[in-house]
This record gives sequence, C-alpha cells and structure tokens, in this order.
Amino acid sequence: MLTQIKGLHHVTSLASDARANNAFFTNVLGLRRVKKTVNFDAPDVYHLYYGDEAGTPGTVMTYFPFPNAGRGIAGAGEVGRTSFSIPTGTAQAWIDRLSTFETPELAQDVRFGQNRILFNGPDGDRFALVESDDDRAPWTGNGVSAEMGIRGFHSTDMQLVDDAQSAELLKFMGYEKLDAEENVTRFIVPGGNEANAIDIELTPSARRAAQGAGSVHHIAFAVENRARQLEVREALLDTGYQVTPVIDRDYFYAIYFRTPGGVLFEVATNEPGFDRDEDTAHLGEALKLPSQHEHLRARLESYLQPIEN
Repeated sequence: MLTQIKGLHHVTSLASDARANNAFFTNVLGLRRVKKTVNFDAPDVYHLYYGDEAGTPGTVMTYFPFPNAGRGIAGAGEVGRTSFSIPTGTAQAWIDRLSTFETPELAQDVRFGQNRILFNGPDGDRFALVESDDDRAPWTGNGVSAEMGIRGFHSTDMQLVDDAQSAELLKFMGYEKLDAEENVTRFIVPGGNEANAIDIELTPSARRAAQGAGSVHHIAFAVENRARQLEVREALLDTGYQVTPVIDRDYFYAIYFRTPGGVLFEVATNEPGFDRDEDTAHLGEALKLPSQHEHLRARLESYLQPIEN
C-alpha cells in the first residue's frame, strides 16, 4: 500500500467558453484565478486555474475552455460531481447567493451526515458545496466573506458500473473505506490533506459517459515532491498499470494512468507551485506561456478570448 498520496491536488474539466467559465468561478463561487496559461497540447486553448490565495494543492479547479465545445454526456466511467468544502452553518447563505445568480439545478441533500448544496455550472458541470469543519483559509478577494468562503475541495464522486477494481486501486493508493450508504462508498486518506475523500457511486445501469464541455477530464492526487512521485510511479508500474513518464507542467510535475473504471488519474507534485513565475499578490493576472509556446505569444494574445482579471 502506498503512503505518499495525501489527497486531491486538482481537478481538471472541459468548458465551452472562457469568459463564462471565469465569471462563474470568480464572481459566483468567489474563488481566485491563480493562473492564466494555455493547454500544453493545444496552445490556442486556455488553461485556467482557480483556487485559494496561493493555489494550494487540494483547492485548485482547472479548466480547458474549448470554444463552442459540445456538451458532454453524463454517465458511468467518469467523475460525476466535484464537491467543495464550506463552513458548517453556511448552507443557507450559499443557497441565497446561488439563487441570486440563478444557478441551475439548485437543490439540497445530506450525505454521510453532512449537508450538501447541489448545483450545475455553465456547461452542466455538476458541483456540491458540503458543510464541514475545515480550518483552511478561503480566498475573499471576490466578494465572498471569510465566514462562508469555499475552503477547497471536499471530495469527488466517481460514477462506476462496477466498483470492485477501483476500490482496490484506491486502497492500494493509501485510501481506506470510511463509510457506505445506499450505492455510495466513501474512501479517505488518513493523515492526508483536507481534500482527502473520494466517493464511489455505483451506477450499474448507467450509460457510458462521453466527454465534452462540463465533463471532468481527470482528477489529480497530491504527493509532496518528485522523489515521492517516482516511488508511486514505480509501484503502479509494478502492479501492471500503464503510467506515463513524468511530464513537467511548469507548476507541478505530473504522471497519468487510466483506472479500471475508466477515470483518468494524475499524480501531481506539490512543488514548485503557482508562484514560480508570478508574485503571489498578482497570481493569474498575466498570460503565462510554457517556454515551448512563448514564440506564439503575439498570435495567442490576439486570438484568445479576453477575460477579466
């Protein structure tokens, strides 16, 4: 069993419009845009990162907004919902706020004794705000008070036709079964970061998901540094998983592999962080390009949709 993985690092999804995506996460949810860069493999598409003040691992939601992308089809074999942590007792304040913005599919429920607010993003992406006792400091620069601000990720839901192999994988990665109710099983990393929960939702009759705008592309798990990442990579290879070489993503190093249930997993380092090329006070303001795409700056700046800081 691995001990290097400490919980979620980031979640990456697809969108259809950069401006609408930016407005939703900054104006509606009150997160900070901590990086404005481009897709390494498609530099004419933004890669936008949202999180807390510093983009701390376990708080960062990232998006590839492909202009006019078709809507994804929800189903099995994907992360069906991404959940953020909010302070206990703030659910009603968030319902009032989300109602003001006419946020789609707004609803409430309780899972494992915790109050949840369910809602959709601009592309039908499914989210939840979960009341929990979470001491992480929120970003308050976008008009959401510290008393109710989002603390970071709470968990993600993996929707699977068969949960047995994915449950074994999570246990191998250091997760332990915490609880189960109806068709949902919760796994946590003991001693991990605050974003330490993964829920597996068993959906045996669901159709296969198809990725598009609103779909989660992958979820990333946090390790402290490159040495720990290499240990994880070797262990996964020894277990039979097809794992990519280490890829430099400028703000972290990444490896990827596909799970038995079809979800793409990444293992990302906490180093070097989002302040490697911008002062913390000005994160996410300037367009930052990977070195291999710097020669395209003039063209990209004229092509990419302007978005507000």
